This record gives sequence, C-alpha cells and structure tokens, in this order.
Amino acid sequence: MLVLVAPGQGAQTPGFLTPWLDLPGAADRIAAWSDAIGLDLAHYGTQADADAIRDTAVAQPLLVAAGLLSAAALDAPSPDVVAGHSVGEITAAAIAGVIEEEAALRFVRTRGLGMAEAAAITETGMAALLGGDPAVTVPHLEKLGLTPANVNGGGQIVAAGTAAQLAALEADKPEGVRRVVALKVAGAFHTHHMAPAVEKLRAAVGDLTVLDPTVRYVSNADGHTVATGTEVVARLVGQVANPVRWDLCMETFQKLGVTALVELSPGGTLTGLAKRALPGVKTLALKTPDDLDAARALISEHAGA
Repeated sequence: MLVLVAPGQGAQTPGFLTPWLDLPGAADRIAAWSDAIGLDLAHYGTQADADAIRDTAVAQPLLVAAGLLSAAALDAPSPDVVAGHSVGEITAAAIAGVIEEEAALRFVRTRGLGMAEAAAITETGMAALLGGDPAVTVPHLEKLGLTPANVNGGGQIVAAGTAAQLAALEADKPEGVRRVVALKVAGAFHTHHMAPAVEKLRAAVGDLTVLDPTVRYVSNADGHTVATGTEVVARLVGQVANPVRWDLCMETFQKLGVTALVELSPGGTLTGLAKRALPGVKTLALKTPDDLDAARALISEHAGA
C-alpha cells in the first residue's frame, strides 16, 4: 500500500523548480497556472532568492504548483492514500480529485495572501523543537503562551507565537529539547493569529466545484480518513488556524498498512519524519526529475492495495 504525501511551507529552496521545467509540457502548465493566479511561478521557482520565496503569498502557490507538477510527471498508477502537511493538503486534495488543479492554485493564492496579511498584524514566527517528550514540551510551550502548531512525530514539535514568546523559548527550552530552530516562514501559522485568513478562505469556498475524493484522503487535523469533498474543503479552511497533527497521520498510515511513502517535490522533510516514525516503510523523496524512475518503480511495487 502506497501513500503519496505533499510537503508544507519551508520545504522550498531557491531554484528548486528549474529541473522540473525541462520536462515535456511542464513550462506550459506552470505558465497557465501563473496567468490564472497573477503570479510568475517560473520566476520564483527558478530565479528568486531565499527571501523572495519565503514570502507566504509566494511560497504557498509555488509549493502546490511544484507538488502537482511532480505528481503529473510520475505518470504512475493512483496512490492508495494521499495526505499533505499544512499547505500540502491542497496539493493532496487536487490529486484526490476533490478540486481541479487550477482551482487549487486559485485557492492557495487566496490562502497565501490571507495568511501574509494576517502575519503582518503582529510580528510572529515558528520554531522547531528537536528532541524532548511531547508530554513535557506541550505544557511548557503553553506556559510561555506559544502554540504547538505542528506536532510532527519523530521527536519534532513546531512552536508558533509572537517574536517575544519565541525569544523566551530560546532562553527557556523545555526539558529534553536539544535545539530550537527558527523556520523559514513569515508568521505563526496554524494558530489564532491566522483567524483573519480563515474568513477569507471561507468566502472563497463558494467558487469551488467540489467532488468526493477518489482515493483515501488523510486529514492532518486529526489523522482521520475523510470520505466527502465538502468535509475535505471545510478542513482546508479550518486548518489555517489550527494545529497540524502529522504524528496522527503517520499513525493512520501504519494502521492502514502502508508499506511505501513517496513525497512530492520539493521532497525531503516528510520523508525524514517517516524514516524515524515508520520503520519498515520504504520512502522516497522526489527532489528532482532524476528521482522519477525510482519513484515509479516503488509505486508499481506497492500501489494498488
């Protein structure tokens, strides 16, 4: 059984889209999506520097576009399960047939702009805590006024809050936490700070044509499998201001009997978590088109449960 996963914000690096645009039809697809959302995805994916693609309004559409482009390049049988981390859930929803690809790009453009506007209200950010026991770490974060915005499993929790709260965390780490690493994001995502963006997305839902998923769709809100398109979209709206429980998604993969995981471009983060939390599950990250043949072989061997 194979799960296809899509990474969230912070996975992007300068120039990561460049090799993908050499594939047949890829540049035309990116150009069409760019026209649809009024953002030059090719420029940002090939020429822009790290600061430019750190911008929430840029990073989120770029990640969804890259995920969909790499999924199409696989030209492989459908996965048994799909899931996405944070904004990667929009990629997963499109792959599952819940929303069309261009609609997904329009939706994520609204999401990115809304979250960027919300982040501008107060100086906020996110930081990954490496090591420690969640039973100790989570109460400590809450004591400092921080939100455990991403509970990722594999010994990793991401805290989110104001700049002052994150500075306090640096000075007062929870017991057992080895390091606190600031993330390349521009706000406290998946917290109450993003409430204004939720309202913008709720208004945008009316423009979507929504279908039920054609493959198992695992929600990062709670790791549950969601069977209806309306519920998937409702969760896409709500997750902007609520924590991501990737640890519960991986528990669901295990319960479903997943034997292989392929992470879409720009892959790496979720593959690393799976290697620690899902022993025995084969993993592969689609970093460049050079990884496509290995991914197709893995999919051919494991998909179709």
